[in-house]
Amino acid sequence: MKHIYKSVFLATGLLSLTACSDFLDQSSPSEMNDKVVFNNEYYTELTLNKVYGGLTQDKTYSQFMPIQAGLNTDCELIDGLGSDAQNTTHQRGVFNYNASPGFADLETVWNNMYGVIEDANLVINGVDNSSLIEEGNESRATMLRFRAEAKTLRAMIYLDLIRLFGDVPYKVEISKSDLSNAYLGKTDRDVIMENLIADLEESIPDLPWAGEQTTEHVTRGYAHGLLANIALTRAGWFIRESAKEGYITATKNSDDNYPTQRCDDETRKKMYELAEKHLSTIINSGKHALTSTPEQYWLDMNVGNLQTSTPENLFEIPMGINKSGELGYTVGFRVNGPTPDYGKKGNSTGTLKLTAPYFYSFDRDDTRRDLTCATYQLENKSSYTEAMLGNAPFGIYCGKWDYRKMAGNPTWLEAVLAGDEKAKICSGINVVKMRYAYVLLMYAEVVNELHKTQTAYGTDLDGKNCTLSAYDALLQVHQRAFTDRNAAATKLNQLIADKGFFEAIVQENAWELAGEGVRKFDLIRWNLLSDKIDEFKSTYEAHIGNDDGTGAKWPQKIYFNYKKNSDKAYKEIDQSSITWYETPADTKAYEANKDSFGKIDTKQKDTNLPSISSGLNTPVKNRYLLPLYSRTISTSNGTLKNSYGYN
Repeated sequence: MKHIYKSVFLATGLLSLTACSDFLDQSSPSEMNDKVVFNNEYYTELTLNKVYGGLTQDKTYSQFMPIQAGLNTDCELIDGLGSDAQNTTHQRGVFNYNASPGFADLETVWNNMYGVIEDANLVINGVDNSSLIEEGNESRATMLRFRAEAKTLRAMIYLDLIRLFGDVPYKVEISKSDLSNAYLGKTDRDVIMENLIADLEESIPDLPWAGEQTTEHVTRGYAHGLLANIALTRAGWFIRESAKEGYITATKNSDDNYPTQRCDDETRKKMYELAEKHLSTIINSGKHALTSTPEQYWLDMNVGNLQTSTPENLFEIPMGINKSGELGYTVGFRVNGPTPDYGKKGNSTGTLKLTAPYFYSFDRDDTRRDLTCATYQLENKSSYTEAMLGNAPFGIYCGKWDYRKMAGNPTWLEAVLAGDEKAKICSGINVVKMRYAYVLLMYAEVVNELHKTQTAYGTDLDGKNCTLSAYDALLQVHQRAFTDRNAAATKLNQLIADKGFFEAIVQENAWELAGEGVRKFDLIRWNLLSDKIDEFKSTYEAHIGNDDGTGAKWPQKIYFNYKKNSDKAYKEIDQSSITWYETPADTKAYEANKDSFGKIDTKQKDTNLPSISSGLNTPVKNRYLLPLYSRTISTSNGTLKNSYGYN
């Protein structure tokens, strides 16, 4: 696994890109000229691997994009509460939507992302001018695949830049020595997305499916899925620097000066039809499938198993143990301090937290609840034990990444045990950019939207009906989470009857994908981000305090037991014993108890709760986009400026 790491450093030496004062002024001196490099498969692949290597930086996809960028939603929060949430130059304030152009990480993210784009442009230009792509050349297919991978990665990065900043400079050529293309202004994001769609349509035939190529490289399935996701983003709502003629302005969550708009209905329908075809093609290919259970999927991810037969992942960015990847370290089940099993440091899993309303939104029998929501931690204080968090309604850890599972990887375990109390140990867990569960949810959405019924079937690029209806696709995701699949279907049908098919998709999106950097951007394109945050806050307030006799309040105290025959060195909580939903008649039958989410804590209610996502609608409504860093603007030669009320 992670063979890219073995060659990326060679690639760095072969073709080093030196960033100058401007982020777009990326010179490319090399010991070998481009003609030599791109007329050789081996050297071309090394150069492509440098693109993949650029994705493993902290401020690209090792940390920032998969963890921080997707915060705050109705279920995922940054660990900034109270006064911390107002800090405009720290991540705790920034991801409560209280950002300023003085947040230094913005410059690093911007420069690093454009640096990777420059590397991708180098590959694309080199292949375009290579003699190896001439008809009849044995290397033609390989070289076209390299170009297709570079174009797909470039499209991925531009989509993420658009999601973070809105309109951005769009550069698809290598930098010129005379700096004539170094200072570019912003390009309308809709124009960028339409170009990305065209790039992907051209690239898809040159990419192999998963199974023909490892999912640590972009696959044909991922390119199809990415194109669909771009199309849905193009069709969705977006805050604008100014109103666009012919666009539809939202009646809610829209600012007078910076309106939230989406494209006209005709364009929207076209985008949904495009997404339907590409998503149907993935499903009909039979190249991807859901893992048997959520537990098995997350076990595979934690130990670094690459699924090779109909994998759930369409593309996962390869990370290297002790080199890159903070999933499991910055986010995950909490190991609080030194332990004999997991080293001298523990982990720093405070950045991403989940919420009590999210925990209680799950059906009791949904296996994803306890897998996703870690309401306890492992600590070694007065005793070595699993300890309940207590009344921390905005501080639940995301348990998808878990040291206890990661220990099944001997290489990781050796590294973490050899570490000290000061150094972080990068987990090496791959960052998944898209998995099949999300494909099914997007497909259910687009088919229902286009055909106005959940029983409709989509059509693929060959004009064939998809093997699944919209309902079937949603049902697959929902049923997998339950031991009793028939009962799961009944519960889904009830949810649809109560809330409608679209709202069922919105809810399933939360249950399945929380913590994975997906939900925020879907809520944005649905224009539901502000509404869902308000809903989560009101749900919390409605469920705390003394029981009103209706059973609507959460328990103020929970009771639980420890496992009697655990093979662990530490005391394990019997998760099945926890009284999450009601106070037991016989509390003496339980070994332990803890204050819980239903108890009123004035600090949580009156200070922390109002601070969460406090800047989203102040001073500009629906301002989820980040500002450009002040130095990015000052070194742009007058081509860039901030918008959305950022000074």
